[in-house]
Amino acid sequence: MAASGVAAGSTSGAGDAAAAPRVCPKLDAGLAWYGTNRERLQAIIDANSPCAGTWKGKRAPVALFDWDNTVVKNDIGYGTNYWMLRHDKVLQPPNADWKAAHRYMTTAAANALRKACGTSTPPGLPLPTSSNKACADEILAVLDDETSSGAKAFAGYVARRTLGDYEFSGALAAGHTAAELTGFAAAAKVHNLRAPIGAQDTVGSRRVDGYIRVYPQIKNLIAVLKGNGIVPWVVSASPEPIVTVWAPEVGIDAAHTVGVRYETLLGRLTARPQACGGASNAITYVDGKRCWANQAIFGITGPAAWRQAPADVRQILAAGDSTTDVTFVSDATKGHLVINRNKTELMCRAYDNRDGNWVINPMFIDPEKQQTTRYPCSTSGYTASNGAQLPLRRADGSIVPDQVDSVHG
Repeated sequence: MAASGVAAGSTSGAGDAAAAPRVCPKLDAGLAWYGTNRERLQAIIDANSPCAGTWKGKRAPVALFDWDNTVVKNDIGYGTNYWMLRHDKVLQPPNADWKAAHRYMTTAAANALRKACGTSTPPGLPLPTSSNKACADEILAVLDDETSSGAKAFAGYVARRTLGDYEFSGALAAGHTAAELTGFAAAAKVHNLRAPIGAQDTVGSRRVDGYIRVYPQIKNLIAVLKGNGIVPWVVSASPEPIVTVWAPEVGIDAAHTVGVRYETLLGRLTARPQACGGASNAITYVDGKRCWANQAIFGITGPAAWRQAPADVRQILAAGDSTTDVTFVSDATKGHLVINRNKTELMCRAYDNRDGNWVINPMFIDPEKQQTTRYPCSTSGYTASNGAQLPLRRADGSIVPDQVDSVHG
C-alpha cells in the first residue's frame, strides 16, 4: 500500500484575511469523557488545526489509533477467529503439521493441535471446528499462548516486535484469499454489532465475547480531527483485511489503515507476516507498531523505520490501550490518549506523564476497576526483547517509580 503520500499531503492554510472564518468542528459536549479529558483533547486539536490556521507544519498533521479496545470495545481479530471456528473456516495445515506452518509454535502446542484436530481432514480443507469441540477448544487454548494441558504454546520470538499468539490469530486464515478473510470479517462484524452488550458466544465448549461496539467518543474524536484537517490512521495488531472491514465505522478508509500484513502464495494468505524495516520478525506490536507506522505512513524504510522519527514527521496524537501500543503512543508529539485496561508498561508511562500530555480515560463500556496495588514500574514495568521483566526507565535513564491507578471505572 503506497500510503505515505496521503498522510504527507500539503497542509491547507487559514485562507486570506478577507475570506469568511471557517467553522472548525469541536468535540461533542454531550458525550461523556473522564474529568477534563474532552477539554484537553480539544486544546490539542485547536493548537494543531490546519482548519483554524494554528498548524504551521509542511505536511498535514497525523493522528494514529490502535483499534481493539481503543476505538471499539473487544477485539475484532479474535471476534473473526470465533466466527471462523463456529463456521468451519479454519483450514487443515499441510501434512497436519501446525509447527511447520506457525514459526514460533512449540512442539507441545503442535502436537496438542494435531491430536485434537486430527489428520483425517485433507490439507487445505476446513476443519470441522463447529462440531469437533476438542479441536476448537485446543485452538482457543493456543490463542491464549498455552495448550489445554498448560504447556507453553509459543517461544523464540522477539517480545518487543511480535507475539506468537497474535501471529497465530491472524494466521488462522492461512490458505484463504484476502477477499475471503474480508468476507469472514464482514459476517463477524454484522453478528457482533447486532448482539447486545455483554453477549457471549459458545465456541467449542467455551464461552467467549460475542459483541463489539464502537466507542461514540472515539468516533466523534476521529471525525473532529478530520474536520480540523488532522489525518487519522488506524494502526492495529489485527490482520489488515479485517481492520479494513471495520475502519469505515469511524470514517477511516482502507488507504489509512495498517494492520498485520501476511505474505501470500499463489494468491492465498500464508501464516508468515510481511517484513518491516528489513526485519521479518515483526508485526504491528510494541516497537513493531513504530516500525510499521514509519514504513507504511511516513515512508521511512530500512533500519531507520525502527528508530523514533524526527518530531516534525511523527504523529501529533496517538491512542492505545495496551502495552502493545506503548511505543507508538509515546512517540506522539502533542498528546497521548490512553484507554485504561490496567496494562502495566503503558499505564506506567501514562501516569509518569513526563511531558504533561498524557490523557488517561477509563474504558467507555464496562471499565476496569482500580488496580488495588501500585503498578510495579520500578521493578518489572518493562518487557525486554527476550521477554524478561525489567525496571522501566525514562529517556534520561532514571527509573519510573511505581504508580497508583487513579483513573478507573
